[in-house]
Amino acid sequence: MDETYIKLNGKWVYLYRALDSLGNTVDFLLCARRDKSAALAFFRKAFRENDLPEKVVIDKSGSNTAALDDLNREISEDRRIMVFQIKYLNNIVEQDHRFIKKRIRPMLGFKSFHSAKITITGIENIRMIQKRQIIGLMITFLLLRTLLC
Repeated sequence: MDETYIKLNGKWVYLYRALDSLGNTVDFLLCARRDKSAALAFFRKAFRENDLPEKVVIDKSGSNTAALDDLNREISEDRRIMVFQIKYLNNIVEQDHRFIKKRIRPMLGFKSFHSAKITITGIENIRMIQKRQIIGLMITFLLLRTLLC
């Protein structure tokens, strides 16, 4: 799990993203702040839509650690999440940020939170199709691409 910065109306907002060990996108969330409550909201969303992981690799952010500590207090003893804060284990998600940045950089940021959220959702969905995570959407994408070409 990691977060990256995106410019919104001249200010920075945060895109929280999580990948599994194979590089597949688990979840993403756009937030105005980078604090414990934002990290907690992201983890709850990710865990609600996916299974509870055995371990999570994060950077040295104190807000991510605090959020995972809170979640571990709520979870039973046998299902606790192991938290790793090792710099180089986070490289998979750090490298995956570049595909988002590559699409957003020419836009020079967004004017509204709503347009940023919709655009990033589209970019993330296309990335998931490219990674062959979403088979049904991939078939639709290929059909549309062949019709448009």
